[in-house]
Amino acid sequence: MADNSELYLGLISGTSADGIDAALVRFEDEQPSLVAGLTHPWPDDLRARILAIAQDEQRLDLDTYGRLDVAIGRLFAEAALAVLAQAGVAASNVRALGSHGQTIRHRPAGEHPFTLQIGDASVIAESTRIETVADFRRADIAAGGQGAPLVPAFHAHVLAPTAEPRVVLNLGGIANVSILGVDGSVTGFDTGPANGLMDAWCQRQLGEPYDRDGHFAASGRVDERLLAALLADAYFALPPPKSTGREHFHLVWLDGHRELSGLAPADVQATLLALSAITVAHDIARYGHGARQVVACGGGVHNAALMEAIRSRLGPVELQRSSAYGIDPDFMEAMAFAWLARQRILGRPGNLPAVTGASGHRVLGAVYLAPTA
Repeated sequence: MADNSELYLGLISGTSADGIDAALVRFEDEQPSLVAGLTHPWPDDLRARILAIAQDEQRLDLDTYGRLDVAIGRLFAEAALAVLAQAGVAASNVRALGSHGQTIRHRPAGEHPFTLQIGDASVIAESTRIETVADFRRADIAAGGQGAPLVPAFHAHVLAPTAEPRVVLNLGGIANVSILGVDGSVTGFDTGPANGLMDAWCQRQLGEPYDRDGHFAASGRVDERLLAALLADAYFALPPPKSTGREHFHLVWLDGHRELSGLAPADVQATLLALSAITVAHDIARYGHGARQVVACGGGVHNAALMEAIRSRLGPVELQRSSAYGIDPDFMEAMAFAWLARQRILGRPGNLPAVTGASGHRVLGAVYLAPTA
């Protein structure tokens, strides 16, 4: 039986690899609250390597893989120790740490489906001296699921509706939605790109890691020919359960469209923003069970142009940030992996078969014990 009050720590770097989000979470009985959160920066060279590998732009030999695994593990440990220092909490007071790691491949379809997140959990446990839970996705894949998204279970835990259906929209590198029914039902899936393509195009054209407030996109005009070509991608027509990542929606994918030729960079950015907004709004309308409220979280909530584009396409549906419910939108996912770590420690399932398509509920994650000497 869990103590009345426990501390867990969650770590995640998303598909944009724009920083490692660390969340220290207190659980009072079953209810989580954020004690402290921070985003630990990636060194520029390491981030560039991660993004290049995720986009199939270079080979990943075994020596490179091993060194990268350890380097990422060390940086995740630094993020954990930094958030503990910020909160003034000793590592010995944390029951366990949940590390999502950094996704470098996500291939949930095909003859041999797999997903790969790296960041050596043994290094994290050794460096932080905190019991570490990692490798959350592969048990779901082994059970026939997509391995993603995993956050809808946490969304249902903290944002369960009482009067009418609710949609939780996570705007990371990839956008995903959780559809929460008043009867306790939960479905969810990845709709497609959110920030990832825009960030990559902004980096290429302006040397900036992201489009601050969407100003770059707002300075351009949507090109309807390019937009139609992008929307024709087969992923958008797939029914859920489905999941995707940077290994599909990346600059090589964008460059493969002949409609790109001759367009002004700002017009491409505007079109990429429209792609994100349209696919999000379309899937909420199609699969949202008539929900009239969308709660947004993730880094995309800070892109005013993206939020306005989504809001305008949702029509009468209300769009608001998760902060309206007392949850910092920047740390929702990191909190989810603290919760998933707790689920693992308590021997409880972490996946939702209705979301991932797995053949049943599974306890997710492998446990790496903290050193005792």
